[in-house]
Amino acid sequence: MSTDEFMLDTDDLTRRMEGALAALRTEFASLRTGRASGSILEPIHVDAYGQSTPINQLGTVNVPEPRMVTINVWDKAMVGKVEKAIRESGLGINPQLNGTIIMLPIPELNEERRRELTKVAGQYAEHARVAIRNLRRDGMDQIKKAKAKNLVSEDDQKFWEDEVQSMTDRHIKLIDQSLEAKQVEIMQV
Repeated sequence: MSTDEFMLDTDDLTRRMEGALAALRTEFASLRTGRASGSILEPIHVDAYGQSTPINQLGTVNVPEPRMVTINVWDKAMVGKVEKAIRESGLGINPQLNGTIIMLPIPELNEERRRELTKVAGQYAEHARVAIRNLRRDGMDQIKKAKAKNLVSEDDQKFWEDEVQSMTDRHIKLIDQSLEAKQVEIMQV
């Protein structure tokens, strides 16, 4: 059997790693540094109708003033679940109910709150690193399976493994740089 039949789909692996980075950037966008923004709710999902649902699919999200986000929940039965999801999200925002409207006053960021947000940013970055490492494992598994089927030579196996590791290192470095930039942004007064 010829050893040049195996070709790792590095484009797919890169696209999936870029997807993990894009998800991280979305989560970082939700960490606002003082001003209210509807995007702070994007990472929060609610167990609604038997599935995990983003808040913006359960109600209208508005920013009526610089330090307030409101959610007008469409289904009265979901108000409690949405409120609970916000309380448990780690955003550090205390929701206030007014009928089907949930008001989220955005607190002034003190030093302690900024430090909390940098920790949350660190957790988001760690989740992204785990996603990248899982993709690395998938790539390495594909290479090992190809080697087991004699579709790839020892030299090619080493080449592909180095390639996957290089992609992983590059994306982990981008995550670390994004985290550092976000933490600097959060700590600026």
